Parts: sequence; structure tokens; C-alpha cells
Amino acid sequence: MSLAEPLVRARNVQKSYGDNEVLKGIDLDVLPGEVVVILGPSGSGKSTFLRCINHLEELNAGSIMIGEQQVGFELKKGLLHRLSPKRIARQRQEIGMVFQQFNLYPHMTVLQNIIEAPVGVHKQPRAEAIAEAYELLATVGLSDKADAWPRHLSGGQQQRVAIARALAIKPKLMLFDEPTSALDPELVGEVLATMRTLADQGLTMVVVTHEIGFAREAADRVVFMDGGRVVEQGAPEEVLVNPQHPRTQAFLSRFI
Repeated sequence: MSLAEPLVRARNVQKSYGDNEVLKGIDLDVLPGEVVVILGPSGSGKSTFLRCINHLEELNAGSIMIGEQQVGFELKKGLLHRLSPKRIARQRQEIGMVFQQFNLYPHMTVLQNIIEAPVGVHKQPRAEAIAEAYELLATVGLSDKADAWPRHLSGGQQQRVAIARALAIKPKLMLFDEPTSALDPELVGEVLATMRTLADQGLTMVVVTHEIGFAREAADRVVFMDGGRVVEQGAPEEVLVNPQHPRTQAFLSRFI
């Protein structure tokens, strides 16, 4: 067992929309450099939990810590206070997130998309940001697309640009919310290959996906969620090969 302090610590995370209780008390740690893949049926709360980590959704109860900081709140004199939008934005600068949709700026080239946040938000010198953007494009296998417009790229290429853009802020944590679900089947492999490269480089990643093969090959730990709870978790060879919980067994039987 690693002695490292968790980078992410979620405790009793609860989230409801009206009467719909989506998260019912999630406890989860993610260690530095760990790749955690979250599986589960639609409606199990996976994406909501991911959005809570980045404070795109506000918790109703519980807490999420990234390092020493509580996401969205701070403790003052024994009481929790909401952070201002500006301070929440500052917290998010350490977290990269890739969504189902690519969300690239259509009026910007690939290179301009990647350097937008480093230059505009982080005030990185433009020449330095451009040099690093070319390195990121090489990482995601798109060195020749710096001057291309998003509309001229395939879905898989656009998602790889979205990954490069998220990496450009040098995040200590990367979140992936079903990054291949909007892609044609023949384009899924190129995005998963890019994600495997990042995993091999030691980037801390939390990935919500239905790609069992990726979970088997790249995950350090697989977490199975159902009904707003963590039902089962463990090493891929344990959870995917010999699941213990009936809900996990039923879910995985569809992929065999």
C-alpha cells in the first residue's frame, strides 16, 4: 500500500437535484500518479461526481479535498464559507477536464485553442506557451495540425486537441468525462491511445468511461458506481475478472 497522501479525498459526497438524490455518500481517495477509472450504468452518478470534483456542481453535503484545499469552500473559525467565483476559478486552474463534447473555439486554430488559457489566464509568455503547445501536439500525435481549424478535424482529432488544451495549464489532476462517447467507433482508439500515453507518464487521472478495455489496460484501480454509491472497487484484475457484487457482475456481463 502506498504511503503517499491522497491528491483527492472525497468524503460523504452527496448531491441532489430537487427530490432526485444522485450521489448518496461517496468516499473515494485518489493517490498522486494514480489512474482511477469509474464504471457504472447510465444514471449511476459518475459524471455528477466528476463535476463535483471540479466544482462544476456544488455538493449538498460532504467534502472534496484536492491536496490541502477544500473544493469550493474554506474553513474559517470552524465554519465553512463558499469561495468567491474568482477563487473557485483559481482552484480550477490546477485541474484539467475533458468532456464528451470537444468544446473547441471554432474561430481559433488548433494552436490558438491550446495557448488561450496559458496566455490569457495564466499570463505565460506567448512564445513559451507556443513552444509548449507544439510539444503537447506531438504528445497527442497532431504535430501537423497546429494551423488547422477545428471544423477541418475529425472528432477523434478534435478530442485529442481538447486533451492537449487541458494539459496546457499543467494540471496536477486530469478528469475525463466519457471522452469517447461522442466519437464514431473507428475514432475511439486514437483517443484512448493518447490517454494511455498520459497514464504511462504518471499523470493523475480520474476517468469516467464505458471502455472496459481501457480500464483493464491503463487503470491502477477500477471503481464501480451504481445508484449514487460506490459499490465495489479494486485492481482491474479483481473487479473486471472476478467482481464480487451482483450489480458489478450484471453490468460487466454485458461486455463479455
